[in-house]
Amino acid sequence: MAPSSLVVLTLIIAISFSAIGYRVGTLSSKSKAQQRGDEPLPTPVAPEEEEADEQDDSLSTEDIPDGDLSAVSAGFLEPCKMVLIVRTDLKLSPGDIASQCGHATLACYKALAKANPGLVRHWEYTGQAKIALKAKSEDQLLELEAVAKSLNLCARAVQDPTLGENVRTVLAVGPGPVGLVNEVTGKLRLL
Repeated sequence: MAPSSLVVLTLIIAISFSAIGYRVGTLSSKSKAQQRGDEPLPTPVAPEEEEADEQDDSLSTEDIPDGDLSAVSAGFLEPCKMVLIVRTDLKLSPGDIASQCGHATLACYKALAKANPGLVRHWEYTGQAKIALKAKSEDQLLELEAVAKSLNLCARAVQDPTLGENVRTVLAVGPGPVGLVNEVTGKLRLL
């Protein structure tokens, strides 16, 4: 057998075993979830059901809990992400930025774990994407937080007590559908 044929055969075997291992792992985690009693991920609303929901005018955006995206027609097929918006005017050290981003991530995670656990599970299963962006001021953070909440996205700002009382350092938005989060943060630059 030629050396190139041996390399090709080895690659085919490696890919086959990888695919089999992935499938076994996926099935194993699904069966473990069923044994624990975890609920399956929510499925997108059927078109007939969406029309019925649109006709019900009794539900306003004020009635929807923070982070409850069930009223949003984006569904769970779209990838989800969380965005961490860091104030650059404070000149925080890299360690302080990391710490504040961790606090903001945890604040959104805790809030959504109660309000919409299905969305949190979907975000966890799809890689827990987190993006860090720049904000120029606290006013910009407050504006972005208001926009996020108006779209029923979870948004939490954290404060650093060493900088003074009520000084917001980082705003976390999400996790939520990428398209919806981008409506809030799409024009910001990467940190």
